[in-house]
Amino acid sequence: MIKDDFTVRHIEFVSAHSFEATVERFEAITGQIDGAIFVKELKASRSVEDFEAHMHAHESTSGFMRFLALDHGAWLHLYGIDEKCRTYTLGNPLIAVTMLKHDRRVGLNVPVRLMIYETKAGEVRLAYDQPSSLMSQLRNAEVTAAADKLDAKLAALAEDVTRRADREAAV
Repeated sequence: MIKDDFTVRHIEFVSAHSFEATVERFEAITGQIDGAIFVKELKASRSVEDFEAHMHAHESTSGFMRFLALDHGAWLHLYGIDEKCRTYTLGNPLIAVTMLKHDRRVGLNVPVRLMIYETKAGEVRLAYDQPSSLMSQLRNAEVTAAADKLDAKLAALAEDVTRRADREAAV
């Protein structure tokens, strides 16, 4: 058995919007592709260029697509826990390849997971573990450089989803 300790940076953005509005904003700017559609698109691809065109069709404006959404709140209420919490598996194979081509172990952490939840105090947060910190254990300069770009892209997405309405007018 090989063990390696490393530090993961956890990032949380506080949303200026309700849980429902934050989820709606997030889903509006991320594409969606489930496993069956991904496999269909992969089988239909005859070249790298063809595959990339198929993937771009599912990105939406953020460059990300949702592979899986889990609404924890939908089942937690069965246990008497009234929580608003959704976890998403989010990514893009065209981003993932920029890291995977240097080290296959990147696949353990891409696509990334992102959570939108409401705290007991009613604050809505968007949270994720920073990809570059997850990849730091690999000690690979090429992976680190690509993961840093993913960090920036993910932070821009989170900022876009959670930003204040008064700042939107200036954009």
